[in-house]
Amino acid sequence: MAEMSDIHVQKLTIVQQAIASCCGAIITSLFVTPLDVIKTRLQAQRNPFHDGECFVNSNGRVDHVYVCKNGDSKAWYKKPGHFKGTLDAFVKIIRIEGIKSLWSGLPPTLIMAVPTTAIYFTCYDQLCEALKNRPGKHDEHIPVIAGSLSRFGSATVVSPLELIKTQMQYRRSSYKQLYLRVSTKVAVDGWLSLWQGWASTILRDVPFSAMYWYNYERFKKMMCKEVGAHEPTFFVSFTSGAASGSIAAVVTQPFDVVKTHRQTQLWENETLKKGQKINLGSYEENCC
Repeated sequence: MAEMSDIHVQKLTIVQQAIASCCGAIITSLFVTPLDVIKTRLQAQRNPFHDGECFVNSNGRVDHVYVCKNGDSKAWYKKPGHFKGTLDAFVKIIRIEGIKSLWSGLPPTLIMAVPTTAIYFTCYDQLCEALKNRPGKHDEHIPVIAGSLSRFGSATVVSPLELIKTQMQYRRSSYKQLYLRVSTKVAVDGWLSLWQGWASTILRDVPFSAMYWYNYERFKKMMCKEVGAHEPTFFVSFTSGAASGSIAAVVTQPFDVVKTHRQTQLWENETLKKGQKINLGSYEENCC
């Protein structure tokens, strides 16, 4: 009985926690990536053309640059790939781009899964243990502090990969094209340009983690008390996680939309600036 008791209270090591977290993240990424692609497309398409902004329309032979001076000037233009909703986006992406497009950005997502989960969940568990051992600390605040700090660190580390993933999900492109865009951007604006959208990512992820872990722990305790269980069962953990995750996702959704807009506009704005410089240079040469 003593041996059984010792086995029961044995805790996972840091390495075991990291491995378990990474395996769970990889499996989740394989199933959730199609929904993430659809979410990115739906969020990005809601970015309208503003007064004075330019956009390029290609008819297959020549590219035309148009400037929007008022709302009516772009009334004839319908942005390609316009989706009416989740199901419509799902059907159109498969029909036009192929079913493989639903897993766009999967490689960087899988690469992100390792550092993100290793840093996030491992730091969360370690911070919870450290804060519990400190006197004068309230237990209900521990998940909020540990979750916020862990998410801040992991989101900052993987922010460049998040940017690349969003770009791949927003528009189909080869790895060569993506590499050229990234290398050009880094050469012009430096390495810090890869953290475009970091602020909105932090505003989304840190509050999400704080709300998620706080509600998760509270719901778990409440449900265990209701069913009279000393340890949470799979159903209790699953239900608590689903409820707390849904609440946090709804509250932080606006920041997710802002992040998508910031990261998808990165290359488009740079391309426009370069195009304007080239056109001005050509105009001066012709005038001379």
